[in-house]
Amino acid sequence: MAGESLQSAELTIGGIPGDRGRYVVGARDEILSARTKPGLLRHHATVDDHGAVLVDGLPCDSTQIATAVQASAGQGARIVEADGPERFDILPLLVATDGAIDAFGYDRRRLRPNIVLAGVPGLAERSWEGRQLAIGDVVVELADLRGRCIMTTWDPDTGTQDVGVLRHIRASFDGTLALNAWAGRPGQVAIGDLARLLDERAAVEYPEGGRYT
Repeated sequence: MAGESLQSAELTIGGIPGDRGRYVVGARDEILSARTKPGLLRHHATVDDHGAVLVDGLPCDSTQIATAVQASAGQGARIVEADGPERFDILPLLVATDGAIDAFGYDRRRLRPNIVLAGVPGLAERSWEGRQLAIGDVVVELADLRGRCIMTTWDPDTGTQDVGVLRHIRASFDGTLALNAWAGRPGQVAIGDLARLLDERAAVEYPEGGRYT
């Protein structure tokens, strides 16, 4: 479903608590996503202060939401609780930078990042595979560049499809944008925190004034 902007978040080994804590299955218990059911992007899933999962502001197990989910994903579709790593496509976190998003040229929500770093020039993120990123006391392990899929073709607001977006990613970025990642040292992050790219030689602030957004 549609993403949610947070002012701060806890990063754990398993990602951000509440992220993808539910998913939609079909009548045969197969996992459904907006890749094939783009109507799901028109719904907004959030977690309230008590940890309850809401969809469009209503409890996710309410009759209204059950009806809405079937309208978006087909007869028999329903929301279930995630109980394993199957809720993630690859790794629990996805890190993007403003420089790469600017080069991409479309709404950053199409990339569905968990963390966006500001102040990073151009396509610098493409040299970060296998490195570490420190945000305050948190250390994020950057694994590899994410291969992009049909999800990028769906407009996050209108739900209309433009396959030219994915063609652009393949032609201009070898089909990859943003970095698969996980929290090697868990902790709290917030908008405005200073981010530093680490390497074996020294902890180097990268870029100057770079901030977690």
